[in-house]
Order: sequence, then C-alpha cells, then structure tokens
Amino acid sequence: MRKGILRIGRFKPYESGLILGIAVLALLLMPMAQTAVGAEEGVKPYPHAPTSFTELVDQVANEVVNISTTTVIKRGPGPSQFGQHKQFRDFFGDDFFERFFGQMPKERRQRSLGSGVVIDPKKGYILTNNHVVANAEEINVRLVDGKEYKAEVVGRDPKTDLALIKTKKPLDVKSGAPLGDSDTIKVGEWVMAIGNPFGLERTVTVGILSAKGRVIGAGPYDDFLQTDAAINPGNSGGPLFNMKGEVIGINTAIVATGQGIGFAIPINIAKELLPQLEKGKVVRGWLGVSIQEVTEDIAKSFKLEKAEGALVAEVIEDSPAEKSGLERGDIVISFDGKNIASPNELQRVVANTPPNKRVKAKVIRDGKTRTLTVKVGSMPDEFPEIAKAITTGLGLTVQALTPELAEQFDWPRDEKGVLITNVESGSAGAEAGLRRGDLIKEINRQAVEDTKQYKRLVGKAKAGESLLLFVKRGTRTFYITVTLESE
Repeated sequence: MRKGILRIGRFKPYESGLILGIAVLALLLMPMAQTAVGAEEGVKPYPHAPTSFTELVDQVANEVVNISTTTVIKRGPGPSQFGQHKQFRDFFGDDFFERFFGQMPKERRQRSLGSGVVIDPKKGYILTNNHVVANAEEINVRLVDGKEYKAEVVGRDPKTDLALIKTKKPLDVKSGAPLGDSDTIKVGEWVMAIGNPFGLERTVTVGILSAKGRVIGAGPYDDFLQTDAAINPGNSGGPLFNMKGEVIGINTAIVATGQGIGFAIPINIAKELLPQLEKGKVVRGWLGVSIQEVTEDIAKSFKLEKAEGALVAEVIEDSPAEKSGLERGDIVISFDGKNIASPNELQRVVANTPPNKRVKAKVIRDGKTRTLTVKVGSMPDEFPEIAKAITTGLGLTVQALTPELAEQFDWPRDEKGVLITNVESGSAGAEAGLRRGDLIKEINRQAVEDTKQYKRLVGKAKAGESLLLFVKRGTRTFYITVTLESE
C-alpha cells in the first residue's frame, strides 16, 4: 500500500473575538448576497444544503451493523527460545526456565472492530471489507437494537478488499440496504457514512463526494471514491450512502496524515463480484501481458496524437494474448467495447471479463489501428506484477553479452542484447533507476545484439533527442525513453 494510506477497519481496543465577529458578519451578509446573485438574469442561486439528515438516518441506520472479530495470533520466537539452548539451561538450571519461560503461552487472542451493511437479512448476508474479517476465528455481528449473531465468511477478495459474511440465523432487519449506482453519482453530491469508529456505534457523518477514480496504491484494481465525510478506524466495511438511502460505496481507507480524505470502494465493483463471493471464490479474467503507461515521451516515439492507452511490454508465452495475436509494442486503446486510457483501466476491464468470453480488442501497431479477437482466460493464482515505465537519460557503459558476463550477471548464454555494466553516478540514468546488469534489447524498435549496433543507433540521435529502449531486467521487460544529454 502506498505510504500515507491507512486501511481503517481494524480498530483496537478559533483565536480571538475578531474571527468570531467576522464570521457573524459574514452570516448576516449571506442572505443579501444570495438575493443579489439570484436577481441577476440567467443566474440561479446555489441550492441550499439539507437542513437535517434525521429522516435519512432513521431510514438506513438499521441496515448498518457492528462487526467484532477474534483472531488467534501465533506467538513467534521470544524469550522462551533461550530455554532451547543447553548452555543457558546449564547455567541457570531447568527449574529457572520452567518457571519463567516454560509456561509462556504459544498464542494470544486479538479482538478487532469494524462495520458492515446488511444486503439480504433473510440469508444473513452482510457486505464488509476483507481486512475486517481476514483470518478471524470468530465473527460476531451486532444490530443497532443490540441483538447479536454469530457469523462466518462466505467469500473474500483481498485484491479489492471486499468480503461477504453470513449470520447463522436470519437477521431481524426489515430489508437489506438498496445498492445504488456508483457510476452515476457526481462529484459534489452529498453523501453520508454510518459506522462504528473507535467502537462508537451508530456514528453518522456527512460530507460530499470529493472525487472518483482515485488510485491510492491499495491494490491492482484501485478505483476509489473519495469523500470528506469523517471516516476513522472502525468505520471500515461500513456503507457510504447517497441522499436516496442507497449504498454507493464501502468505506475502506483514509490518508493517515490528512483530514477529510477518506476512500470507499465503489458499490458497482461489489455488485459485479457478489455472485462470485456467494460461491466463495472470485475468478478473474486474464490476458497474459505485462503493460505500462504511455508517457508523453513514449507517445512521441510511437507517433501518437495522445498519451493514452496501455502499452504491451511483454506477452507471456501460450497466454490468451499470444494466441490472439497481441504483440509486444502494441498499444491497447479499447477492450470489449470500453475505451482504455491507462494500464489501470485495462487491468480492471480484463479482470471483470468472464473467462472464456471472446471480446474485441483495438490496438495501435506501427501507427495503424487493428482489431483483434481475444478469448479471455482465467487468472492464475500467481502472476508477475505489471512492469512500470521508467523515464531516463544516458550515462551508461555497455558491453556485448559474452558467456562470461552472462554467467556473472545470471543471464542465459543464448540471451540477446547489450549489457549495462556501469551507470554513471549523478547521471539521469542513475536518478531514474537504470541498473548495472540491465539488458538493452532494442533501440527505437530495432534489435540490438552487439555494441556496434548500439553505437550506430545511439549515434543517429542528437543531444536532447529521445530514444525508445526495450530493456530486460531479470524476468521483467519494459520500454523506457532515454534523452541524450548535452555535451
């Protein structure tokens, strides 16, 4: 998770009268200002905020539950490990160790609090965050009226941090919370959060939707709603409502060092996953490519009008991508009828596509748009992380990949390319992260197998011009743009 972002589910047990005067004066002048603005031709006064949220709270509060969990933590090596060493036992004696170390518990029980929202009281279904119930040995659910129920996990999805739990008896709630449409809600609309921050049950906070589509580094499918409604530890897993009483998000994270910056999983993501969560396992679509962002420099190198789409840096052998004809260097701009503006969008769209479905993918290859038919596969349990673009400059020493160097840097002897044997300190290449041992395989889409080809291709460029390099590092491959430094 990116630094500063905090999952908030597991909670463990002004200066002078002058400022006040200015505030009072502003309040007195506000009606006159609104009248003046409203009187202008063609200008509509801004609608007033709700004077009360009481009716909405009464409508939805019973649908929000308190979730308490108990997790058994195995005790790691501690002081008792000394008792395993003969020299310590010989010195202190067996009785000493039995008394002070031998009886230490090997595990402890940790209790945590979170929130959830009832979506089907007859089945006992409650939607919450995965990190609220992950590894829990006991799950207890408490309603607003104090009634308690034992619950168990039905399905979890760590990659989106969603979980579906089920009480062992039907819930004494009239109806489940209606699930809204997080795609249609607009930035600036009023929203309300209800949960159990710091164990304070049925806490209501209100604010607006601050932003949509936030990527915060929480997982591969980041697409968060941002709100300034107060959210704190213990709120996690609880609902974010619109003014119709519909759930439009599941509160999940906050910026630990900020104020009024909370994040919720869009409810549309949950609605897509619910049928699979009910079955106990989420199966995602898989393409079999390593992708990266199309930067402005890469867009220029590929002669694109806009820096958008997802650049294919690697195609996995025998994957759905390879079978469909996708190639390294293709830029995916559309998948299954959805426009692709970034790698994150392609990840989400492919993951939400049912395995074995045949879809159309539009790609830009050598400046021309092509349409491919892809039969989406099932995502394996383990898959390499997406390679990220690196923008860099020169300051490199390269050598042909001899058998000796291949052995030294752990490359196969038949690998092709030129090896970076030194990165000049302080150069743009060093600052960007190019490393000794990286293998340059292409320059400007032309294969590089020896230093002669490398020097010829680099020599064509003038100072300040950019080159497009295809680089291999370990099992990863990626494109970078390299700007020649001035003499």
